[in-house]
Amino acid sequence: MVSGKSHLVMISPATASANNGNWQTVSRWARFLSPRYDVSIMQAWDGCRADAMIALHARRSAGSLQAFAMSCPNRPAVLVLTGTDLYRDIHADASARDSIVAATALVVLQESGLGELPPALRAKAKVIFQSAPALPALPARDGQFDVIMVGHLRAEKDPATYMAAARLVSDPRVRMLHVGGALDASLDSLARDTMRDTPRYQWLGNLPHDETRRRVQACRLMVLTSRMEGGANVIIEAVTSGVPVLASDISGNCGMLGEAYAGYFPVGDGAALARMIDRAARDAAWLEELAAQCRERARLFTPEAERAAVLQLMDNLGCRAS
Repeated sequence: MVSGKSHLVMISPATASANNGNWQTVSRWARFLSPRYDVSIMQAWDGCRADAMIALHARRSAGSLQAFAMSCPNRPAVLVLTGTDLYRDIHADASARDSIVAATALVVLQESGLGELPPALRAKAKVIFQSAPALPALPARDGQFDVIMVGHLRAEKDPATYMAAARLVSDPRVRMLHVGGALDASLDSLARDTMRDTPRYQWLGNLPHDETRRRVQACRLMVLTSRMEGGANVIIEAVTSGVPVLASDISGNCGMLGEAYAGYFPVGDGAALARMIDRAARDAAWLEELAAQCRERARLFTPEAERAAVLQLMDNLGCRAS
């Protein structure tokens, strides 16, 4: 190309307007790679000349990945596996299974993801943790214990469990904030009903990423209720802001926070979550235990480490700037 750089195409079904974790991953990786490569981000490959491809989502990017593999069989194609890939699609969808076979290399975003892959394909897989710049936690409001969930209203995120917990929490100081757009009409109705009936629950809707991060910084606790996660970026943004996490005990969360983490609750159990929120609000020693465990994991989530891992991946595949 005119610039003298190799041309790298990134395939992302999610766009900036989706404002979700997959888009955050794509935009961050593009920033890491653009000093060394000409990076183009598109929802589907348009057949343009490319020296390498990085695609997110095995099923939704299957057409682009297969077309690139057939047209450019000697050029690397990297597939970054999302939560729905790892915990649903590669087990049930033929196009997703074809994608993981066709890819030159596979990337999972947390340690437990490797175990979901067919054993024969694990050798070409690499764990790359996502990252976020470290930010200081903001001072808590006097007499208030703010908890936050960041996740769109859709079944995989299971916001209904967070809303159920809001109805059951007993500590009057607890306020439960929820950031995320309504992608499901029934959950939209449930959120509105919960706000009406339970003043501690405040659904803030979809907010810009920077504003969401500031909201997280100002809270005492982050909650993640997901039934399926490939490696939740919101965990990283909480941990790197000094905010401890309560998370559903699914593989994707355990792969981020570690098997020994003390802040897991059973999937879908709003009562258990409510008890843990009450305990965090009242038991400063336990809250500090969670915070200390999160600080230990934070070293895995630095932008420097993620950038180095992404560049090393492309170098190892022979995709170097010309």
